[in-house]
Amino acid sequence: MSSPEIVSLAWGQMKVQGSTGTYKDCKVWPGGSRTWDWRETGTEHSPGVQPADVKEVVEKGVQTLVIGRGMNEALKVPPSTVEYLRKQGVDDVRVLQTEQAVKEYNTLVTRGVRVGGVFHSTC
Repeated sequence: MSSPEIVSLAWGQMKVQGSTGTYKDCKVWPGGSRTWDWRETGTEHSPGVQPADVKEVVEKGVQTLVIGRGMNEALKVPPSTVEYLRKQGVDDVRVLQTEQAVKEYNTLVTRGVRVGGVFHSTC
């Protein structure tokens, strides 16, 4: 099962292959995607992405995880989250500005990598 391509990105809107709606923030993995609702884990721009935010994607068996920090990179990614990912066997973690992150993610999808991602589409 391959990861779905992100077909479009604009401020506050992302469309993912196979999904009928648009996302503000989203999680993607081989075979699926869903809204990334920060309220589920109490996430805020700082301290940022928590292990609980990426756990679901990791459990889908990804080799690589791409994190989009927002259009202006306002979303932080603490070292503890990267450490958590490595402990879960995800050694390839790419933390980028969201437009760059989406390009990187889609490139990995076309190469057949089992890639997942969490993307913030505003600030």
